[in-house]
Amino acid sequence: MQPVAEKDYQESLREIEALQAKVNDLYASINVDALRSKLAALEAKASADDAWQDRERLATLNREISALKKRIEPWDRLMGTIGENRELMEIALAESDEGVLAETAASLGALAAEFDRIETIELLSGEDDLRDCFVTVRPGAGGTESQDWASMLFRMYLRWAEDNGYRASVIDYTPGDEAGVKSATVNVQGDYAYGFLKGERGVHRLVRISPFDANKRRHTSFASVEVVPEVADDIAIDINESDLRIDTYRSSGAGGQHVNTTDSAVRITHLPTGIVTQCQNERSQHKNKAFAMKVLRAKIYELKREEMDRKREEKAGEKKDISWGNQIRSYVFQPYMMVKDHRTGEETSSVDSVMDGAIDRFIYAYLKNRRAAG
Repeated sequence: MQPVAEKDYQESLREIEALQAKVNDLYASINVDALRSKLAALEAKASADDAWQDRERLATLNREISALKKRIEPWDRLMGTIGENRELMEIALAESDEGVLAETAASLGALAAEFDRIETIELLSGEDDLRDCFVTVRPGAGGTESQDWASMLFRMYLRWAEDNGYRASVIDYTPGDEAGVKSATVNVQGDYAYGFLKGERGVHRLVRISPFDANKRRHTSFASVEVVPEVADDIAIDINESDLRIDTYRSSGAGGQHVNTTDSAVRITHLPTGIVTQCQNERSQHKNKAFAMKVLRAKIYELKREEMDRKREEKAGEKKDISWGNQIRSYVFQPYMMVKDHRTGEETSSVDSVMDGAIDRFIYAYLKNRRAAG
């Protein structure tokens, strides 16, 4: 009879073999080798002697090259690591090397998690999915209660960004009258930031016993989340200066040594569309204006894309009802604990962990649901 430890390691070997088979199957279905050939062709075009003569085309080529590398390189790393670990485990089993066996078995969880991450990235096929993004949270009607809910959501996205290795820069934060926020915007930077967060756009509903109600009654509050991709500087967005109203004001804040005593905050209104963007995190008015313009470009870009999508839907006979009552997700704190996404049916009773940024299950369910819907 085999020792118990050896039986355990034989099971670990079977697990790594099964994971390697899953990786190979998905690798083949995605046809990574074809992506590699496409990358080589694009690199040849970008390095051609006359490529620099058309700077716009060269910039497009470089973006495509970068996107393909970011799809291919994780596969190369994962397949290499799994192959090495399997080989090490087979040798260690033959030689009864307990130390190597324990080390390779312990790495299985991380390898499986990396496969899940790469599999999810393959669900992101939109042209903007790889980009950084801006996330804006605003409260609905309901005063302090909704403003507090908006600040809770905003914190949730900050925690998610931190936990997933993204850089999150708050560019606007307008405090509520008593608590919470009237509006808050964060720039999330990192690979696939927009792709992962785009499904968070919509109305989020909260049900809880209000901490602001002396009678401890249950309240329902709403907040809207807007997610738009950051637009690269080389993408042309036509904005006329005459269409802009630019206002300056004193930045909001809690006071103390960081209080802003000058009118450095900037608010830009795009008159034709009514889009308003603002930035107050920088001490320089010039920098705040530059950031507000960057957000404006992103929102106009998104608006134009939505218009094109709407026209396609009209031709196809589709109609989507987007209204305040059509929340995408409900967060119930009372009379029971539950967070449920109404688009996918994904739910969990771990409300506290969700509010601490654990929203990957909802992100993945949304992406898989969209892929299944075609």
